[in-house]
Amino acid sequence: MIVLLLTGCATNSQKIPVDVTTVKFLDLQKYMGVWYETARFDHRFERGLTGVTATYSLLPNGKIQVVNAGYKESLQGKFTSAKAMAKLPNPSEPGKLKVFFVPFFGADYFVLDLDTDYQWVLVGSSSPNYLWILSRNKTMEPETYEMLLNRLKSRGYDIEKLIKVIQK
Repeated sequence: MIVLLLTGCATNSQKIPVDVTTVKFLDLQKYMGVWYETARFDHRFERGLTGVTATYSLLPNGKIQVVNAGYKESLQGKFTSAKAMAKLPNPSEPGKLKVFFVPFFGADYFVLDLDTDYQWVLVGSSSPNYLWILSRNKTMEPETYEMLLNRLKSRGYDIEKLIKVIQK
């Protein structure tokens, strides 16, 4: 999922501005672990991937190891993964992280909204063209998903562009 943030952040194909306000508090220890991709905007980096997960591990130096993984074309397809490092550039903005798949080129990773129990998260960037709904569970209750769609819609996102992600 984070791989997608590396390119295209400068373009804005949407006419309506979106609210990319991030969370005011983020407990990185609680955020660590496996997140399952429930839905995303389509991008060439993830096109055709299913069973997508993002796994975060806090390192002793305070940086975060990121491993994004999924299966090409179907859950029985070829497994693929990408590793990255993330960091919190400004502690006064805990919801705005930077992810580095290559040195010196960081992509925005904005925690837009987060469940108080860290069971779901809405992730975007400084661009309205990147959006993910992640969950701690492989499936999400329909009521929760609808609530999240409403939150995204109220922020100005075009929720019709979301692609539901099949999980194992």
